[in-house]
Amino acid sequence: MKTILIVDDEKNTLAGLTRFLKSHDFNCIQAENGKEALDCINAFPIDLLITDLRMPVLSGMDLITHIQTVSKSIPIIVLTAYGTVETAVECLKKGASDFLTKPINLDKLLVTVNHILENYQLREENAQLRRQISNKYGLENIIGNSAAMQKVYDTVKQVAPSRATVLIQGESGTGKELVAKAIHQLSTRKDHPFVPVHCAALTENLLLSELFGHEKGAFTGALEKRTGRFEQADKGSIFLDEVSEINMDIQVKLLRVIQEQAFERVGGTKTIHVDLRFIAATNKDLEQQMRQNLFREDLFYRLNVVTVNLPPLRERTEDIPLLLTHYLKVFKNENNRPVLSFSQEVVKILTAYSWPGNVRELRNCIENMVVLSKNDILLKEDIPLKILNNDTSIPQITTLIPQITTLQSSERNQIEKVLQECSGNRVKAAQMLGISRRTLYRKIERYGIK
Repeated sequence: MKTILIVDDEKNTLAGLTRFLKSHDFNCIQAENGKEALDCINAFPIDLLITDLRMPVLSGMDLITHIQTVSKSIPIIVLTAYGTVETAVECLKKGASDFLTKPINLDKLLVTVNHILENYQLREENAQLRRQISNKYGLENIIGNSAAMQKVYDTVKQVAPSRATVLIQGESGTGKELVAKAIHQLSTRKDHPFVPVHCAALTENLLLSELFGHEKGAFTGALEKRTGRFEQADKGSIFLDEVSEINMDIQVKLLRVIQEQAFERVGGTKTIHVDLRFIAATNKDLEQQMRQNLFREDLFYRLNVVTVNLPPLRERTEDIPLLLTHYLKVFKNENNRPVLSFSQEVVKILTAYSWPGNVRELRNCIENMVVLSKNDILLKEDIPLKILNNDTSIPQITTLIPQITTLQSSERNQIEKVLQECSGNRVKAAQMLGISRRTLYRKIERYGIK
């Protein structure tokens, strides 16, 4: 039941409006002046305010002004016996939703109340949906504090508000679509569609129809007209995932859409104009594909206006503990599991693993461990065998060291080998060795390792 606050210094008007609105299933609160109304707003959740304009203590106009500083979300209907166009315009500028003159036509009042409340509810639902989308696809959900990821964040934030076409490059599982959604969400197009197209999953004919749409009878099986993804994404962003898989014939057509923002449906002659932001992604070296004549040079340069390079997980191992914590929280909540944490051994093993499937593989691994675990701490035996069999942690490295060497020689060889594998990255090497950076620096100095 919606709550309406009615403010009027005429008691008969106050009582009559209250009776009428209560008879239509509204909860009503009364106030005889603007000051009492502000007290009610502070004390109760109000869905709608109906206020007289001329009142003692605090006028209706002043009340509207005060409400804007408290809650701009309360819709307001102003009632007055002194109705003029100038007064109405001033009330609307101050923040009122509508303006009715006395004597009040109750039927018109009811229509106005219902209309305003319906519109308000719709706006609130849309705002909540936008907040949910923002929370889901904003940069805050791309996990990583490494220098490589900071560079990605900086590029995304800088390019998002522009109209520039963006090419996202990275191995499978690095989160290219998540970055594309963040670019869209941080742009001025965020209230319009984000339409993904997974190019590698569609045959040539299907992809053509998916992108451009088709007219009825355009080909066998085209029983009715179909709107394509370009039209669906109008005023928003279209995301072409694995754009390298598009064949040369469709590349020519795609180039025209990017250049002219216009196209025809398959089997159609009418030119359709759109306003699109293009975001493309690939797990291949598109420039190399171009040199091998597998991708059009002109289309490459149209797509490659701004490039976002996503690093593989093995090149940002310092982010792995953050990702482990994040996905542990996600999957224990989703599956209602009482898992509390990882053992130190598990963190060491998972940090040392190369993750060829990148974040997607890590995500699946944690979900598997959480679902199948029997303890409140995830242990080594909870790690999938595929990962354990490829464990690159210290015990495996030490088995490569000849047993005839002395203990100190063995330790030195082990540190040198890990440093070589990490390309001299001491932070990464310390993580693989399971020791602190300070300890590693001390041992490097002791053994004279260069």
